[in-house]
Amino acid sequence: MNAHQALALIVGQARRGELVFPTNMTASLRLQQALGDPDCHLETAAELVLAEPLIAARLVAIANSVAYTRFGGRVSNVRAAVSLLGFTPLRSLVAVIVVRQLASEIADAELRRQAERLWHHCATVASLAKVLAREFTEVDPETALFAGVVHEIDGFYLLSRAEEFPELLTDVSGKTGREMRQELASCIMQTLKIPRPVGDAVVRLFSGDPARPPVTAGDVLLLANQLTAVTSPLREWDGTGATPANNMPEFSVDGKTLTAVLETSADEIKSMAESLLL
Repeated sequence: MNAHQALALIVGQARRGELVFPTNMTASLRLQQALGDPDCHLETAAELVLAEPLIAARLVAIANSVAYTRFGGRVSNVRAAVSLLGFTPLRSLVAVIVVRQLASEIADAELRRQAERLWHHCATVASLAKVLAREFTEVDPETALFAGVVHEIDGFYLLSRAEEFPELLTDVSGKTGREMRQELASCIMQTLKIPRPVGDAVVRLFSGDPARPPVTAGDVLLLANQLTAVTSPLREWDGTGATPANNMPEFSVDGKTLTAVLETSADEIKSMAESLLL
């Protein structure tokens, strides 16, 4: 079996709803799916979080991180964290937990290293996307952050299956590989009930260059993916892990230039990425 055959088999399973997730993801998946229900209330979300001590501890820790200092570090319990964060940031932070758990049961040391590098890449892209959306577009910054967190969801899934299918690590590049990875990402996001604007932005990664200045969430995500200095270990798979752009064309919106925004927001981007890496 070659890499494309292995990928086709995995995509076929995903198409049939036969996704294979680590056993420790059950609670996180249940919470993410509940948050995708339009009838879910914050009180219900808080109760679900409270039922899972590890998720609860992580959520409170992130809410008290430097990136969320608007809360003044006063978050001491789950209900306060959920109430202060609100639904959109809560979904993003639960997605952080889901993505990290997806690769948590990888036994192979090299695959674990790749998963950690991939997460570092995602955290940085997410932080960049939030700032770019806020400064240059009408896209909700939290939606852009969420899209950055999950933009390599298919890559994490493939790494979690690579011990079973080592052929995946050889080469899944080319148009066919891109199309299959796009379908796999779509299947996973549907299972996790990822909001459509986020899913559409992630799918946009598989085609074309961003508009400059960015307009849509997809443009923002593409641009952030090109700007990050933290490259994806899967960039040669020809999927979403693009090599950073050289000589990025300058642009400005309302007198704000890309270069100036990146310089003035450098500390914020760093602190946001660090909070996601907790």
